[in-house]
Amino acid sequence: MNDSMDNDWKKCNSINTIRLAKWTAAWVITLAITTFGPIFLWPENDIITVATIGGNFLVGIGMIWANKQHLASLDELQQKIQLNAMGLSLGVGLIVGISYSTLATTGIINAHAEISHLVIVMSLTYMVGIILGNRKYR
Repeated sequence: MNDSMDNDWKKCNSINTIRLAKWTAAWVITLAITTFGPIFLWPENDIITVATIGGNFLVGIGMIWANKQHLASLDELQQKIQLNAMGLSLGVGLIVGISYSTLATTGIINAHAEISHLVIVMSLTYMVGIILGNRKYR
C-alpha cells in the first residue's frame, strides 16, 4: 500500500514538473518572439507586436498556474524550501532593484537600470536559496 502511494506521488510530481517545464519553455519562446519579432519579422507593425505581448502575458499566466500546481504537489519539506528561496529572492530583488535604480536615477552610476539585471539577480538568489535549503535539510 505504501509503495503504491509513493509511486502515485512520484508520478503526480513528475507530471506537474513536466507541465511546469512546458509552460516555462512556452513563455520563454513567446517572450523571444515578442522581443525579436518586431526587429526581424514584422518591423513597424504595432498590431502584431501588441498581439504577441498579449499572448506572452497569457502564456505567463499559464506558467504561474503550472508553478502553483507544481508547488501544491510537493511534500511539506520541499514546499518549505521553495517558500524560503522565493522569500529570499523577493527580498534581495526588492532591495537590490531599488538601490540599483536609485544609483542610476541620481547619476551615481552611468548605467541604465535594466529589468533584465534584476531578473538575473533574483534568479541567481532563488537558485542559491534552493541549493542551501536542500543542503540544510539533507
